[in-house]
Amino acid sequence: MTDQNWHPGKLLEISGFFWKTCTLHAAIKLNLFTAIGDDRLSADQVAQKIGVNTEALLRLLDALVAMQLLIKDGQNYVNNPSAAKFLCKDSPAYIGYMIMHHHHLVDSWRRLDEAVGNGMPVRTRASFSDEKVREAFLMGMFNNSSLLAPQLVKQIDLSKHKRMLDLGGGPGTYAIFFCKAYPTLKATVYDLPTSRPFAEKTIKQFGMSEQVNFAGGDFVEEELSGQYDFVWLSHILHGEGPQTCQQIIAKTYEVLETGGMIGIHEFILDNDRTGPLFPALFSLNMLLETDAGRSYTENELQTMLTQAGFQKVTRLPYQGPTESGIMTALK
Repeated sequence: MTDQNWHPGKLLEISGFFWKTCTLHAAIKLNLFTAIGDDRLSADQVAQKIGVNTEALLRLLDALVAMQLLIKDGQNYVNNPSAAKFLCKDSPAYIGYMIMHHHHLVDSWRRLDEAVGNGMPVRTRASFSDEKVREAFLMGMFNNSSLLAPQLVKQIDLSKHKRMLDLGGGPGTYAIFFCKAYPTLKATVYDLPTSRPFAEKTIKQFGMSEQVNFAGGDFVEEELSGQYDFVWLSHILHGEGPQTCQQIIAKTYEVLETGGMIGIHEFILDNDRTGPLFPALFSLNMLLETDAGRSYTENELQTMLTQAGFQKVTRLPYQGPTESGIMTALK
């Protein structure tokens, strides 16, 4: 591990980094980048479009210039190319929903000391009853997986597989992209019934209704049915404790045909748990929201798979932009 050369300036930079975070969150919440779009607008023009105070907006605009998200041309403001690509709602690469999901997590992260103190979550899924919170989460997951999936699906050869189960697949993004890559593959997206409208809309949007269908249910409380030769678990185990994870993996074993494959996509910790950084921080995020959820190490996932009866457990070389990894195993 490298020496970070800690000093007061660096520590205070980390401590105050939330200033930048909140500046970005405010700009997304106000649809500022979207309002500017491809135009060159004055502060007055932007203020009129988003309905805010011009003098206050000037400070926000200039801060975003300092953060190199906007360009200032005389008295006008322009999106830089990256902001136009990732922060404007009409861009297919828009990640603003995930940024808003992060915004909704800020209050619970402020209370991390409480969660560490008593070992109990300070945030509940009840907040998902708020339409904006739920939209930010679901659309954020969709945007993230849409950006990752085209490259991720290349990591696993499904040319000989015919029937896929996307467990906890939400809108079915991975099922869609696996089926796009393998035209003879059929997939079932299995998730809570509340996800059905969003999933079916997404499947139809991609023109994949002939290959991908949705089944509603609770994979924690209910048994799985059907027979598959590939089961995909992307970012669902971290929401559960070790015992529940073991039960979920055992359920997938039962619905897999002999020779079938399981694929697990997770934020995988090193076996000493001290890295990579994002999985380590994400484990704290699960502490804030769940009774037992956490990031798991490669050894822990391997043990769960072998105890369920899987063989030939493999860690693929893939590493996602947030340090996610993939493990596969065979029945």
